[in-house]
Amino acid sequence: MTEPRETTHFGEQTVAMDDKQGMVNAVFHNVADRYDLMNDLMSAGIHRVWKAAMVADLAPPKSGTRPYRVLDMAGGTGDIAERIINASVGYAEVVVSDINADMLRVGAERAKAWRYPAQASFVEANAEELPFEDKSFDAYTIAFGIRNVPRIQKALGEAHRVLKRGGRILVLEFSQVDVPGFDAIYNAFSDRLIPPMGKLVTGDAQPYQYLVESIRKFPPPPAFSAMLTQAGFKRVKHTPFSGNIATLFSGWKI
Repeated sequence: MTEPRETTHFGEQTVAMDDKQGMVNAVFHNVADRYDLMNDLMSAGIHRVWKAAMVADLAPPKSGTRPYRVLDMAGGTGDIAERIINASVGYAEVVVSDINADMLRVGAERAKAWRYPAQASFVEANAEELPFEDKSFDAYTIAFGIRNVPRIQKALGEAHRVLKRGGRILVLEFSQVDVPGFDAIYNAFSDRLIPPMGKLVTGDAQPYQYLVESIRKFPPPPAFSAMLTQAGFKRVKHTPFSGNIATLFSGWKI
């Protein structure tokens, strides 16, 4: 008798778990060269403020007796990595990792023009099976990427594994607006404007339709905080941004 296949969601669709990663890869292949513009469309440009707040919360050191290493997962285009390195005045070493080679290509090309290009490296990897040693990073960051991982709990376990004791995880992710009245406006904006704008910019509305739907499938902040706790993180907290359009999650490996 054939075992039933494990399933998950791809936007509003139910798909085989093993098929989701390839489908997500296709989405980001189509938008890699306009990824920042994609986030501009989905957040009305405010994602840049949220990312700055994330890096300010991380507060990477500017000096020390040993290297300060950060793994920026799903960070292909390098915008978080550049912010971290600049905030540390070139002290932090950031490994930018992504499962999508097109995203990494864009990031590696952009990094050539950074103030501290030597402080970043780009590694193609799956968040669920990281090719890094145990306890090898001081911090793990992921911005607007965790909801695209098929097995989120497994990825969080990998994040915990590669962090040193005393290391920190920061997750920035779109959430669901919880301000009465504003939620209806934001949902209408997401449904009626983002996919058409995506088609206008890239010629294809489907990736943007998926991204809108994927936000609604992501666990609400208390549930995702519980997943971080289940992965072994302590002192877990979450901070809503802009009426909970996005949420910043934080935890420590103690």
